[in-house]
Amino acid sequence: MAGEDPKGGGAGERAGGKRGEEMVLPQYFYDVPDMEERECTAWIVPSIVIANVVVLMVVMFVNNCPVHGGGDGGSRSCFAGFLRRFSFQPLRENPLLGPSSFTLEKFGALQWEKTVHQHQWWRLIASIWLHAGVIHLLVDILSLIFIGIRLEQQFGFVRIGTIYLISGLGGNVLSSLFITKGISVGSSGALFGLLGAMLSELITNWSIYSNRAAAISTLLLIVAVNLVIGILPFVNNFAHIGGFIAGFLLGFVLLIRPKFDWTERQSLPHCQATSKYKLYQLVLCVIAITFLLVGFVVSLVMLFKGVNGSEGCRWCRYMNCVPTSKWSCGN
Repeated sequence: MAGEDPKGGGAGERAGGKRGEEMVLPQYFYDVPDMEERECTAWIVPSIVIANVVVLMVVMFVNNCPVHGGGDGGSRSCFAGFLRRFSFQPLRENPLLGPSSFTLEKFGALQWEKTVHQHQWWRLIASIWLHAGVIHLLVDILSLIFIGIRLEQQFGFVRIGTIYLISGLGGNVLSSLFITKGISVGSSGALFGLLGAMLSELITNWSIYSNRAAAISTLLLIVAVNLVIGILPFVNNFAHIGGFIAGFLLGFVLLIRPKFDWTERQSLPHCQATSKYKLYQLVLCVIAITFLLVGFVVSLVMLFKGVNGSEGCRWCRYMNCVPTSKWSCGN
C-alpha cells in the first residue's frame, strides 16, 4: 500500500523596502498579509478530504468484519467490535485499522494482474481514493491539508485539482510497472505530485524569490526524507517517485507566474504591452509538456503490454525497499 506522505505548503511575500518582485521564502512556509487579497477560497482540497473519509466509511460498511472477516471468533475477532459492521479487521491482518485486502481489491485497489491482463484500467484512478485504514487515511489527510490548502489559495482549484489527479495517476502507472504482486491503495503519488509542483514552481518563478537557497533546500530535504522512508517495507516508493515526477513537470505548465512588469502594466492605462512570461519560463513549459506526454504514452503502452519493469532493471527494486537484517522486502 502507499505509505508515508510528504509535507509542504504555497507562494511568496514582498521583501520590505524593495520592489514587488523581491520575495522571500515561498508561502509554503510563511503567511503573507499583503498577498491575501489575491488568494482564492480553497474548496477542492477540503472536498477531497471529505471524499476520502466517505469512501473509507463506505468500504468499512461493505467490509462488515463481524459477518465477513471475523474469522472463527466472529465479531470477537474484529478490532473495536462495538462498532459492529464498521469494526476493523483483526490487527494481525490489518494493523492500520481498516478493511480486508479482499474488500479493498473489490473497490478498486491497484493490482497488476487485474489492471494489465483483465484490462481494469479504472483501478489506476480508483485506488487513489482508497485507504488501507484509519491511520493511513489520517496521515494522507494531514499531508494534503498541509500541502494543498495554501497551494489552492494561491493557484486555484482547477490547477491544483489537475495536478493532484494526474500525479496520482502517474504514481500508480509507475507503481504498476515495477510492483506486480500484492495490492496498493492511497494518495501518496498525488501528494508527492503537489510537492513536486511546489519545487518546479520555485524554479520557473525563480526571479521573484530572494531567499531562493533556503526555500529550495527545505523542499529538497522534505523530498529526500520521504524517499528514504519509502525504502522501508510496505511503503510504495514507486508511487512517490512517479507522482513526484508528474507533479514536477506539471508545475512548469500550470504554476507559471507572469513577469512583475507585465502585471504592473495591466493596472496602468495606455501602456505598451510586453511579453507576459519570460523566455526561460516558456522553454521550461514546452519541455515539461513534451516529457509529460511522452512519459505517459510510453509508460501506459508498456503497462498494458504486460511489461514488468523490474525484470529489465534488477537494481530498481532497491528504490522501493532495501532489505536489512531487521526486515525483508517480501516481493
